[in-house]
Amino acid sequence: MKLETKRLQLKEINETHVEDILKIRSNEVINRFVQRNSPKDNYDALQFILTIKERTENKQTFYWGISLKDQSHLIGTICLWNFSEDRKTAEVGYELLPEYHRKGIMSEALAAVIGFAFHHLHLDEIVAMTHQDNESSRQLLLKHHFIPEEGRKDEGFPENLVFSLKTSVRNL
Repeated sequence: MKLETKRLQLKEINETHVEDILKIRSNEVINRFVQRNSPKDNYDALQFILTIKERTENKQTFYWGISLKDQSHLIGTICLWNFSEDRKTAEVGYELLPEYHRKGIMSEALAAVIGFAFHHLHLDEIVAMTHQDNESSRQLLLKHHFIPEEGRKDEGFPENLVFSLKTSVRNL
């Protein structure tokens, strides 16, 4: 499922994006706020892509590579995953190479994914977890009307804050 915005293409990732995924997922600035096993080489990046492709085919996730419309390489990713059993809630995750920060790119991508989630998937709620020290991510979520969920915890990640956006709030 491809999504487009004024400046961006959100597209399925595939084997041609190995070097882009390696660059994004192994970036030290991005990983400062994310706990994960970063790819160490093209093989690791390819394995990640193959896993995402399988999860996408099985409807376990919707995962997009972000590129500027006039470029083919990826500058970030955004996904909906961790769906509830009734498929009414999903978690959003995103990452963007640092040289593209503070240009409104992730805001544009997030708006497209929120629209897709509520209008095409008919979700009731989107949840986002972000590290308490990731001020840019917190501001992005607040800009898009996500509400901090004081009582909710991100199991296993005590430094993370939980935010949610309900379709009823978005339609106000």
